[in-house]
Amino acid sequence: MPDTNALAEAGAKLANPLGSLWALNFDIHPLQFFNGTEVEDGPKYGVGVNFQPIMPIPLYGTGDNQAKLVTRPVVPIVFSQPVPTSGGDTRQVGGIGDIQLPVLYSPPETVTGSNLIIGAGPVALLPTATDDVLGEDQWGLGPAVVLGYKNKLFTAALFPNYFWKVASAGQGRKPDLNRGSLLYVLTFNLPDAWQIGMNPTITYDHTASEGNRWTVPVGLFVGKTVRMGGSPVNIKAGFEYSVVKPDDFGQQAMFRIQLTPVIDSLIKEPLFGN
Repeated sequence: MPDTNALAEAGAKLANPLGSLWALNFDIHPLQFFNGTEVEDGPKYGVGVNFQPIMPIPLYGTGDNQAKLVTRPVVPIVFSQPVPTSGGDTRQVGGIGDIQLPVLYSPPETVTGSNLIIGAGPVALLPTATDDVLGEDQWGLGPAVVLGYKNKLFTAALFPNYFWKVASAGQGRKPDLNRGSLLYVLTFNLPDAWQIGMNPTITYDHTASEGNRWTVPVGLFVGKTVRMGGSPVNIKAGFEYSVVKPDDFGQQAMFRIQLTPVIDSLIKEPLFGN
Protein backbone atom coordinates (compact mmCIF):
# COMPACT_ATOMS: atom_id res chain seq x y z
CA MET A 1 0.00 0.00 0.00
CA PRO A 2 2.77 2.57 0.73
CA ASP A 3 4.22 1.98 -2.76
CA THR A 4 0.76 2.28 -4.35
CA ASN A 5 0.26 5.58 -2.56
CA ALA A 6 3.63 6.83 -3.79
CA LEU A 7 2.78 5.83 -7.36
CA ALA A 8 -0.63 7.52 -7.14
CA GLU A 9 1.05 10.70 -5.89
CA ALA A 10 3.54 10.58 -8.77
CA GLY A 11 0.69 10.17 -11.27
CA ALA A 12 -1.17 13.14 -9.78
CA LYS A 13 1.97 15.31 -9.99
CA LEU A 14 2.51 14.34 -13.64
CA ALA A 15 -1.06 15.42 -14.46
CA ASN A 16 -0.11 18.95 -13.35
CA PRO A 17 1.51 20.88 -16.25
CA LEU A 18 3.61 22.71 -13.62
CA GLY A 19 4.34 19.67 -11.44
CA SER A 20 7.62 19.22 -9.57
CA LEU A 21 8.76 15.91 -11.14
CA TRP A 22 11.31 15.61 -13.91
CA ALA A 23 10.07 13.20 -16.57
CA LEU A 24 10.24 12.19 -20.23
CA ASN A 25 6.88 12.12 -21.99
CA PHE A 26 6.53 9.99 -25.13
CA ASP A 27 3.17 10.89 -26.69
CA ILE A 28 2.79 8.16 -29.31
CA HIS A 29 0.18 8.36 -32.06
CA PRO A 30 0.26 4.81 -33.52
CA LEU A 31 -2.70 5.44 -35.82
CA GLN A 32 -3.98 8.81 -37.05
CA PHE A 33 -6.87 9.34 -39.46
CA PHE A 34 -6.85 12.28 -41.90
CA ASN A 35 -9.49 13.30 -44.43
CA GLY A 36 -11.07 16.27 -46.19
CA THR A 37 -12.36 17.57 -49.50
CA GLU A 38 -8.86 17.62 -51.04
CA VAL A 39 -8.52 13.82 -50.97
CA GLU A 40 -10.50 10.89 -52.28
CA ASP A 41 -10.89 7.19 -51.40
CA GLY A 42 -11.56 7.48 -47.67
CA PRO A 43 -9.30 8.38 -44.74
CA LYS A 44 -5.51 8.56 -44.97
CA TYR A 45 -3.30 7.29 -42.18
CA GLY A 46 -0.35 8.63 -40.24
CA VAL A 47 2.00 7.69 -37.39
CA GLY A 48 3.95 10.04 -35.12
CA VAL A 49 5.40 10.77 -31.70
CA ASN A 50 5.69 13.97 -29.67
CA PHE A 51 8.73 13.76 -27.40
CA GLN A 52 8.46 16.13 -24.42
CA PRO A 53 11.08 16.37 -21.66
CA ILE A 54 9.49 17.86 -18.52
CA MET A 55 12.01 19.95 -16.58
CA PRO A 56 10.93 21.96 -13.50
CA ILE A 57 13.94 24.02 -12.40
CA PRO A 58 13.89 25.32 -8.80
CA LEU A 59 14.65 29.04 -8.69
CA TYR A 60 14.54 29.92 -5.00
CA GLY A 61 13.01 28.74 -1.75
CA THR A 62 12.08 25.26 -0.54
CA GLY A 63 8.85 23.34 0.00
CA ASP A 64 5.74 25.50 -0.33
CA ASN A 65 7.98 28.56 -0.61
CA GLN A 66 9.72 27.33 -3.74
CA ALA A 67 9.36 29.11 -7.08
CA LYS A 68 10.06 27.15 -10.28
CA LEU A 69 10.88 27.71 -13.91
CA VAL A 70 9.18 24.94 -15.88
CA THR A 71 10.10 24.11 -19.46
CA ARG A 72 8.33 21.43 -21.51
CA PRO A 73 9.77 21.48 -25.05
CA VAL A 74 7.78 19.53 -27.63
CA VAL A 75 9.71 17.72 -30.37
CA PRO A 76 7.34 16.37 -33.08
CA ILE A 77 8.69 13.22 -34.73
CA VAL A 78 6.69 12.23 -37.80
CA PHE A 79 7.11 8.68 -39.08
CA SER A 80 4.45 8.99 -41.75
CA GLN A 81 2.02 11.81 -42.48
CA PRO A 82 -0.23 12.19 -45.53
CA VAL A 83 0.03 15.41 -47.55
CA PRO A 84 -2.52 16.18 -50.30
CA THR A 85 -1.28 16.37 -53.88
CA SER A 86 -3.06 17.21 -57.11
CA GLY A 87 -5.78 14.87 -58.29
CA GLY A 88 -7.13 14.02 -54.84
CA ASP A 89 -4.20 11.80 -53.88
CA THR A 90 -1.64 12.12 -51.05
CA ARG A 91 2.05 11.51 -50.51
CA GLN A 92 3.57 10.36 -47.23
CA VAL A 93 6.27 12.44 -45.54
CA GLY A 94 8.33 11.90 -42.43
CA GLY A 95 10.87 13.74 -40.31
CA ILE A 96 11.03 16.21 -37.44
CA GLY A 97 8.65 19.16 -37.09
CA ASP A 98 9.14 22.58 -35.53
CA ILE A 99 10.08 22.43 -31.84
CA GLN A 100 7.96 24.35 -29.34
CA LEU A 101 9.85 25.71 -26.32
CA PRO A 102 7.76 27.19 -23.47
CA VAL A 103 9.49 28.65 -20.39
CA LEU A 104 7.00 29.20 -17.56
CA TYR A 105 7.47 30.87 -14.20
CA SER A 106 5.51 29.14 -11.42
CA PRO A 107 5.25 31.13 -8.16
CA PRO A 108 5.42 29.51 -4.69
CA GLU A 109 2.31 27.83 -3.28
CA THR A 110 2.45 30.23 -0.35
CA VAL A 111 1.53 32.91 -2.90
CA THR A 112 -1.00 31.03 -5.05
CA GLY A 113 -2.42 28.57 -2.50
CA SER A 114 -1.86 24.81 -2.57
CA ASN A 115 -4.75 24.04 -4.92
CA LEU A 116 -4.20 26.62 -7.67
CA ILE A 117 -2.01 25.98 -10.72
CA ILE A 118 -0.62 29.24 -12.09
CA GLY A 119 2.26 29.91 -14.46
CA ALA A 120 3.19 32.20 -17.32
CA GLY A 121 6.07 32.98 -19.62
CA PRO A 122 7.23 33.11 -23.23
CA VAL A 123 7.00 30.28 -25.76
CA ALA A 124 9.18 30.02 -28.86
CA LEU A 125 8.71 28.12 -32.11
CA LEU A 126 12.02 26.93 -33.57
CA PRO A 127 12.27 26.24 -37.34
CA THR A 128 13.70 22.73 -36.97
CA ALA A 129 11.45 20.94 -39.49
CA THR A 130 13.28 18.59 -41.85
CA ASP A 131 10.58 18.95 -44.54
CA ASP A 132 8.84 22.18 -45.60
CA VAL A 133 5.37 20.68 -45.08
CA LEU A 134 6.19 19.79 -41.46
CA GLY A 135 7.05 23.33 -40.33
CA GLU A 136 6.56 27.05 -40.77
CA ASP A 137 10.12 27.99 -41.90
CA GLN A 138 9.94 30.89 -39.43
CA TRP A 139 11.03 31.80 -35.94
CA GLY A 140 8.01 32.34 -33.70
CA LEU A 141 7.50 33.89 -30.28
CA GLY A 142 4.53 34.58 -28.04
CA PRO A 143 2.95 34.14 -24.60
CA ALA A 144 2.05 30.95 -22.74
CA VAL A 145 -0.11 30.64 -19.62
CA VAL A 146 -1.17 27.78 -17.35
CA LEU A 147 -4.26 28.11 -15.15
CA GLY A 148 -5.79 25.28 -13.18
CA TYR A 149 -6.97 23.68 -9.98
CA LYS A 150 -5.90 20.46 -8.25
CA ASN A 151 -6.85 18.41 -5.22
CA LYS A 152 -6.64 14.75 -4.22
CA LEU A 153 -9.50 13.77 -6.52
CA PHE A 154 -8.70 15.55 -9.78
CA THR A 155 -6.53 17.99 -11.72
CA ALA A 156 -8.02 20.48 -14.18
CA ALA A 157 -5.90 22.89 -16.20
CA LEU A 158 -5.80 25.06 -19.33
CA PHE A 159 -2.49 25.63 -21.14
CA PRO A 160 -2.90 28.15 -23.99
CA ASN A 161 -0.08 29.57 -26.09
CA TYR A 162 0.18 31.71 -29.20
CA PHE A 163 2.89 32.40 -31.81
CA TRP A 164 3.68 35.29 -34.12
CA LYS A 165 6.51 35.49 -36.61
CA VAL A 166 9.67 37.24 -35.42
CA ALA A 167 12.04 36.23 -38.23
CA SER A 168 12.11 34.24 -41.45
CA ALA A 169 14.02 30.99 -41.94
CA GLY A 170 13.53 30.31 -45.64
CA GLN A 171 9.86 31.22 -45.37
CA GLY A 172 9.26 31.70 -49.09
CA ARG A 173 5.58 32.30 -49.86
CA LYS A 174 4.29 30.90 -46.59
CA PRO A 175 2.12 33.40 -44.68
CA ASP A 176 3.49 35.06 -41.55
CA LEU A 177 3.04 32.88 -38.50
CA ASN A 178 -0.15 33.69 -36.57
CA ARG A 179 -1.49 30.67 -34.72
CA GLY A 180 -1.99 29.14 -31.29
CA SER A 181 -3.06 26.09 -29.33
CA LEU A 182 -4.89 25.22 -26.13
CA LEU A 183 -4.14 22.08 -24.14
CA TYR A 184 -6.99 21.26 -21.76
CA VAL A 185 -6.50 18.71 -19.01
CA LEU A 186 -8.99 16.94 -16.77
CA THR A 187 -7.58 13.98 -14.84
CA PHE A 188 -9.38 12.03 -12.12
CA ASN A 189 -7.28 10.07 -9.62
CA LEU A 190 -8.71 6.59 -8.94
CA PRO A 191 -7.69 3.87 -6.42
CA ASP A 192 -4.51 1.80 -6.97
CA ALA A 193 -2.79 4.57 -8.96
CA TRP A 194 -5.32 4.42 -11.83
CA GLN A 195 -6.47 7.55 -13.67
CA ILE A 196 -9.13 8.51 -16.18
CA GLY A 197 -9.55 11.77 -18.04
CA MET A 198 -8.71 13.77 -21.15
CA ASN A 199 -5.85 15.95 -22.40
CA PRO A 200 -6.48 16.98 -26.06
CA THR A 201 -5.02 20.05 -27.74
CA ILE A 202 -7.16 22.54 -29.70
CA THR A 203 -5.33 24.35 -32.51
CA TYR A 204 -6.11 27.57 -34.41
CA ASP A 205 -4.41 29.03 -37.51
CA HIS A 206 -5.43 32.61 -38.29
CA THR A 207 -3.76 32.50 -41.71
CA ALA A 208 -5.92 29.61 -42.95
CA SER A 209 -9.07 30.21 -44.98
CA GLU A 210 -12.54 30.14 -43.45
CA GLY A 211 -13.48 26.60 -42.49
CA ASN A 212 -9.85 25.54 -42.11
CA ARG A 213 -8.71 27.43 -39.04
CA TRP A 214 -9.81 25.22 -36.14
CA THR A 215 -9.12 21.69 -34.99
CA VAL A 216 -11.11 20.84 -31.84
CA PRO A 217 -10.57 17.29 -30.54
CA VAL A 218 -12.33 15.59 -27.65
CA GLY A 219 -11.14 12.37 -26.10
CA LEU A 220 -10.78 9.99 -23.23
CA PHE A 221 -7.85 8.10 -21.72
CA VAL A 222 -7.34 5.45 -19.06
CA GLY A 223 -4.01 5.39 -17.27
CA LYS A 224 -2.05 3.84 -14.45
CA THR A 225 1.26 4.64 -12.76
CA VAL A 226 3.49 1.60 -12.26
CA ARG A 227 7.06 1.02 -11.15
CA MET A 228 9.64 -0.01 -13.73
CA GLY A 229 13.30 -0.38 -12.86
CA GLY A 230 12.70 1.36 -9.55
CA SER A 231 11.14 4.49 -11.09
CA PRO A 232 7.47 5.48 -11.53
CA VAL A 233 6.16 5.31 -15.09
CA ASN A 234 2.77 6.74 -16.02
CA ILE A 235 1.06 4.86 -18.85
CA LYS A 236 -2.04 6.13 -20.67
CA ALA A 237 -4.03 4.82 -23.62
CA GLY A 238 -6.83 6.76 -25.25
CA PHE A 239 -8.72 7.91 -28.33
CA GLU A 240 -9.49 11.38 -29.67
CA TYR A 241 -12.00 12.58 -32.25
CA SER A 242 -12.06 16.06 -33.81
CA VAL A 243 -15.55 17.51 -33.58
CA VAL A 244 -14.22 20.44 -35.64
CA LYS A 245 -11.44 20.07 -38.20
CA PRO A 246 -10.24 21.82 -41.37
CA ASP A 247 -12.65 21.23 -44.27
CA ASP A 248 -9.91 20.85 -46.89
CA PHE A 249 -7.72 18.36 -45.04
CA GLY A 250 -6.98 17.63 -41.40
CA GLN A 251 -6.81 15.09 -38.62
CA GLN A 252 -10.19 13.50 -37.87
CA ALA A 253 -9.20 11.04 -35.15
CA MET A 254 -6.28 9.24 -33.52
CA PHE A 255 -5.29 6.66 -30.95
CA ARG A 256 -2.80 7.81 -28.30
CA ILE A 257 -0.39 5.95 -26.03
CA GLN A 258 1.53 8.07 -23.52
CA LEU A 259 4.55 6.72 -21.66
CA THR A 260 5.98 9.07 -19.03
CA PRO A 261 8.87 7.73 -16.94
CA VAL A 262 9.98 9.86 -14.00
CA ILE A 263 13.72 10.66 -14.03
CA ASP A 264 16.09 12.07 -11.43
CA SER A 265 16.17 15.84 -11.26
CA LEU A 266 19.24 17.25 -12.96
CA ILE A 267 18.99 20.47 -10.93
CA LYS A 268 18.19 19.69 -7.31
CA GLU A 269 19.26 22.90 -5.55
CA PRO A 270 17.52 26.26 -6.16
CA LEU A 271 19.52 28.43 -8.53
CA PHE A 272 19.20 31.50 -6.30
CA GLY A 273 19.32 29.88 -2.86
CA ASN A 274 16.79 28.93 -0.24
